[in-house]
Amino acid sequence: MTIQAAPAPAPRAAGAVALMIAALIGIYMISQFFRNSIGVVGPDLARDFDLRASDLSWLSSIFFFAFALAQIPVGVAIDRFGPRLVMLATAVITLIGAAVFAFAPGYLSLLLGRALLGLGCSSFYMGALTIYAREFSPARFGQLTGMQLGAGSLGTLVATAPLAWAAQAWGWRGAFWGVAAISAVMTLLVFLFVRESAEARAGRLERAESLPESLRGVGRAMRVPEFWTLFYMQLVVYSPFAALLGLWAAPWLAQVHGVAPEGRGRLLFVMALAQIVGLFFWGGLDRSMRSYKRPALLAILGAIATLALAALVDLPSGWLLAFCAAFGFLSAGSPLITAHGKTLFPPELTARGLTLMNIGTIGGVWVQQFLTGLVMDLFPYTQGAAGRVYPPEAYKAVFAVMAAEMALGVFLYLRVLDRHPLRNAVSEDKSKR
Repeated sequence: MTIQAAPAPAPRAAGAVALMIAALIGIYMISQFFRNSIGVVGPDLARDFDLRASDLSWLSSIFFFAFALAQIPVGVAIDRFGPRLVMLATAVITLIGAAVFAFAPGYLSLLLGRALLGLGCSSFYMGALTIYAREFSPARFGQLTGMQLGAGSLGTLVATAPLAWAAQAWGWRGAFWGVAAISAVMTLLVFLFVRESAEARAGRLERAESLPESLRGVGRAMRVPEFWTLFYMQLVVYSPFAALLGLWAAPWLAQVHGVAPEGRGRLLFVMALAQIVGLFFWGGLDRSMRSYKRPALLAILGAIATLALAALVDLPSGWLLAFCAAFGFLSAGSPLITAHGKTLFPPELTARGLTLMNIGTIGGVWVQQFLTGLVMDLFPYTQGAAGRVYPPEAYKAVFAVMAAEMALGVFLYLRVLDRHPLRNAVSEDKSKR
């Protein structure tokens, strides 16, 4: 997939631009909601369908599996057919997936619904970035990308306390039917307000590569020195947060600490909100520190320490709020790894390199949730009124595994050259003197 700035298109009315950006952010919020929604309703699903921990982990992670699997085909389709058409086509798949999930009579139907949701949401981020790159000046790309990530993360917040409230009021099926209706509205907004300019369309057709050319570019990007180290970092830096928020935190809070559904929703809301704050905080440190590695390492080491604490100590209930806030805030280093990864690739491979990095981020969640589900099932469970109840040691083992994965990443990451442009500019200035 090639993301390149096209020749400046004809100016659009400010209102039309605002509506287009709002539609792109709105559809991305849907993606953020669905990827994290199992975290709150997971205990309800486990009770209603008598699911093991590994069943629940596969149910959550299959979204990310389908999402990651679709990235390269979606990128090629965006290049060939344009982001608007691809986003509308995948939005229809999202609506079908939401309906299948909400109506599901059994576990296999739940799996199918989640897989369709992952496939359907797979274009909403890269499609928006492509539009920003082709329809706006390069100087605005960073600002618009930040808006997309920050505002789109409101979907993550909706998947916490608001979803818990809706599930309590209408049941988890009713809540998902409601979100399916909202998804239909967001799809309509994309249809009405997202338009590809004539200039961008002409540039897309001129730059379009054949499928073999696109695949050869992917292969070249994978052979760039140090790519696989940063790809591993993408696998393990974001996935523990997604695994906890989207899967394990709710049953951990319920089974180990006895937190009621409303309280679980509030704690997950705090974790998600802290992560959004962390995105802005850590993302802003790289310029002042002239480094991607230093702020990334600070955040990652903090996250490792937080997980290690939960793995080694029986956290008192009074510490849960602080734990959720600290872990969310310290789990926001992934964009720094992405930015660091961008420096590895020559301009002609930047888009494909970033697509691969995104596959690492999303695919890492699939691996993490599936792996930790297997870890949970190593421990005996008891059958309670609310379904299968796992001992505190099972959750401690999950925390320990994730901390160890990140620690290995830190060891490997220390060897990667810090290529921050401000650091390089200072070095060049000194050499000239």
